[in-house]
Amino acid sequence: MNRLTEQFFQNPTGVFAFPEVSAALDASPFSRHGLVKRALAGGEILNIRRGLYCLAPRYQKRPVNPFALAERIYGPSYISMETALRHHDWIPEAVHVCTCASYGNAKEFNTPLGVFSYSRVPQRIFYAGVERRVEPDGNVFFMASPAKALADYFYVRRPPWKSIRDASGSLRIEEEEIHAVDADELSLLEENYTNRRVRHFLAGWREALRP
Repeated sequence: MNRLTEQFFQNPTGVFAFPEVSAALDASPFSRHGLVKRALAGGEILNIRRGLYCLAPRYQKRPVNPFALAERIYGPSYISMETALRHHDWIPEAVHVCTCASYGNAKEFNTPLGVFSYSRVPQRIFYAGVERRVEPDGNVFFMASPAKALADYFYVRRPPWKSIRDASGSLRIEEEEIHAVDADELSLLEENYTNRRVRHFLAGWREALRP
């Protein structure tokens, strides 16, 4: 086993960046780069993007958490849109791309662990309606609430919905899920988005909750 692989074998997440290699190994920059190249060539680690790596599956103590990985690939970002809606069991279809809202420009990364897609969503407070989750295994990730994920979806995908009922029918979201959302959350989200179309959608959703 490569010295680099041995060093990060105890890492509970299985993911590390080059600055962590520099901090962990007492060696010259040339030697550290050499260790990384040999570990990659030997199939002991995988290249996620430039400067970000993970242990190959046979060396991982547990599979890499894609939600925690998403923020490390490109941040600030949080899990949203289709991936978050599926995570919350709002939509029935399987989602094969990890979809995220990003603070920066839209990007997509095709990695050995899957495709990660990032879409820019302008907001006043980026993490409004987003929960920071800390898993027992040490993984940390940011997950949009169902309402936030649907609002992001509406902004990014631009579906021709005129009402929340249209959204429910298009994505096959159960009516009970739509009506279980707190009106105060919708009001806060409405104030947070800068896009007029999204604000109008959220206002209509909030009005539809009234008895």
